[in-house]
Amino acid sequence: KAKKKARESCSLPDSSWEERLADAVTPLWRLPYQEQLQVKYESQRRILQTLASRLEELGIDAQKPGGLCCPLQPVVPSPVINGYRNKSTFSVNRGPDGNPKTVGLYVGTGKARNIVCVKANHTKNIPPKHKQVAQCYEEFICSSPLDSCILFHEGGHWRELIVRTTSRGHTMAIITFHPQELGQDALATQKALLKEFFTCGPGTVCALTSLYFQESTMTRCPHEQSPYQLLHGEPHIFEELLGLKFRISPDAFFQVNTAGAEVLYQAVGELCQATGDTVLLDICCGTGTIGLSLAHQVSKVIGLEVVEKAIEDAKWNAAFNGISNCEFHSGKAEAVLPQLLASWEDARPLVAVVNPSWAGLHYRVVRAIRNCQSIRRLLYISCKPEGEAMRNFLELCCPPDPRKKLTGEPFAPMLAIPFDMFPHTVHCELVLLFTR
Repeated sequence: KAKKKARESCSLPDSSWEERLADAVTPLWRLPYQEQLQVKYESQRRILQTLASRLEELGIDAQKPGGLCCPLQPVVPSPVINGYRNKSTFSVNRGPDGNPKTVGLYVGTGKARNIVCVKANHTKNIPPKHKQVAQCYEEFICSSPLDSCILFHEGGHWRELIVRTTSRGHTMAIITFHPQELGQDALATQKALLKEFFTCGPGTVCALTSLYFQESTMTRCPHEQSPYQLLHGEPHIFEELLGLKFRISPDAFFQVNTAGAEVLYQAVGELCQATGDTVLLDICCGTGTIGLSLAHQVSKVIGLEVVEKAIEDAKWNAAFNGISNCEFHSGKAEAVLPQLLASWEDARPLVAVVNPSWAGLHYRVVRAIRNCQSIRRLLYISCKPEGEAMRNFLELCCPPDPRKKLTGEPFAPMLAIPFDMFPHTVHCELVLLFTR
């Protein structure tokens, strides 16, 4: 209903562009917070009903009271409701007034060819600092003779802006630039102008801790393909979480709601039921936040992460915080995990925590977890449980299937706890506990 209301609002002639944007990216923003939590609870309940039905189709008696696959606890509220995002990505495109150098968020879709870039001034989840940096970036590119890059094949240069902030007052800005046919001298000139604007010009009001520049010829370009170039300030920003200090690189994953992450990780620690001899397997570990925050409860933490810079951060974070019982591996989980578990002969209890992106886990990761009999307890943290994660849930719980090389004993869902990491939006972070 919230999404439908947002779509209808977008068609209202008297609805301001900023309100249309707020309805598009934060569909629940008009509701009192307690009502938002109820909307999300009903959404998660439907997801668990769907999972129960799908498991029934596989011949698994999974129906619990209410038609759910397992008990569902109330949605855990976010400690911060407004301006909670520590990372925002702003696009550059045509605004409502036709300005092709508008810095904001999209209303409309590429498929419908009705995209309009609207300033994010009215969106409640984005903090004022992010909006300030976006406004300054727009001021800079509007004064630049170079065009914005809206469609790659049509030329232009100035592209998206990413802003990351921490509770310690640090601000990182990452500006993406399409080089097109510019030579190194011309690129150097643009970088110098950008640095001057944010360090000596109007952009000084942003007080940037770090200013990065990335030359990119595609929508998303990882550091390995096109390195982030530090134009000014420190290479990293720092955050504190559960009494630990964390270093964050430009492309490292860190939960977007820091205060919410503290609540989430404390709950994960309790659900793990770890003892002093437990080994914690932290899959998709990012900068190591989950593993490091639980390291004091377990004998060893093993973290896996595809982003190399994030693993560098995780190792630094462990050393800086004096944590010596953690090891971190860089690489795709589907390549690293099967090798790690195939030779697993450790007699200590093994608990796995997975926190993948919305795309879920690769099948080979699920298979490796399923076929490792030492893993009796698994916590799956999903930001989109109704998507690809649902496939993962079914693969974890289905009867053994030699054709799919799923030979291990199946897991069963035992408890679900939703965490509101994204107030004003329809999204939730769902923690599902599986045991066998």
